Amino acid sequence: MSHIELTVLGAGNMGRALIGGLLRHGMRPEQISVGESQEAARATLSRELGIAATVDNAAAVRKANLVVLAVKPQDAGSVLRPLAADLQQRRTAVLSIAAGVRIQALQSWCGAGVPVIRAMPNRPALVGAGVTGLFAPADTDASCRAMAAQIMQSVGEVVWVATEEALDVVTALSGSGPAYFFLLAEAMAMAGADLGLPPETARRLSIATLHGAGLLAQGSDGDLSRLRAEVTSKGGTTEAAVCTLQTAGFNELIARAVEAATRRGRELADQAGGTSR
Repeated sequence: MSHIELTVLGAGNMGRALIGGLLRHGMRPEQISVGESQEAARATLSRELGIAATVDNAAAVRKANLVVLAVKPQDAGSVLRPLAADLQQRRTAVLSIAAGVRIQALQSWCGAGVPVIRAMPNRPALVGAGVTGLFAPADTDASCRAMAAQIMQSVGEVVWVATEEALDVVTALSGSGPAYFFLLAEAMAMAGADLGLPPETARRLSIATLHGAGLLAQGSDGDLSRLRAEVTSKGGTTEAAVCTLQTAGFNELIARAVEAATRRGRELADQAGGTSR
């Protein structure tokens, strides 16, 4: 990452997670500049990560060849517009992790000639175990794509998608997805408690099972059906549970949930003129 001069605009949870991940992956503190309006957030960066931050976004981006936009979606336009001249002069690439803010809006705020890439990370990025969907317009050059991938790989895996619309599905699947797994784990813990386990024991078992299943899947070849079958002995307890879920329409229910999240994300983006959340 020695060729990247990075600016992060916004030092909230995801901005700090990216900075921490990059430092762990060998980026030097002097390669990173931060624009952040909140004094407390600037102090936290200095104290915990040794990164100097400024309230002056224009000063922060002046030497950058990549800017990560990590502000709230509703603030994206007001942050980018004053920086357009600097971004155009240096043709500085912009990597946006502002959920739901469309490429068209980002390019209008940045100005002509500024490469723009969108990223949709998920919350496990905060612990270095995230997965990020990335989209770049067809005319984005390979070096910009490579820089974007390197940045997001510092907090987990990356997956490129072919269309911007696919990012709405990424948001519904992996962006919102942790909540689905937490809901399942919560329901399992409640069921265990209802069947006589102490609630704390049921909770610990549920959380550890969620964690362990994720590790097994991550370390596998990705064949989820095979992994499920390996746990499901014919005529056993797991088969009884899985059959109950399938008979109740479990797969169809999950499909409807992901579809609803995708649809709602697109509605919110349209309502807000290019932003959601």
